[in-house]
Amino acid sequence: MPNIKSAIKRVNVIEKKTLRNNMIKSSYKTSVKKFEQAIEAGNVEDAKKLFVEATKKIDQACTKGVIVKNTAARKKSNLAKKLNAVNA
Repeated sequence: MPNIKSAIKRVNVIEKKTLRNNMIKSSYKTSVKKFEQAIEAGNVEDAKKLFVEATKKIDQACTKGVIVKNTAARKKSNLAKKLNAVNA
């Protein structure tokens, strides 16, 4: 544990940011899982709604700096491919 006051504060700030990042990461992963479950079940209309929600969560995670821009683009692209495969 740090002894200096500023170092103690940095530890506290990092803990708060880590909790926030984990919350955001968890929410977008959950929305992606729901989308994939709808795809597996064959619910195309539910999958379309969940696709919009999942891409929104991924964009929010990207904006907050939890995931990198290219990672977000890759994840959204993979979800779109899965949705298009079910539609075709």
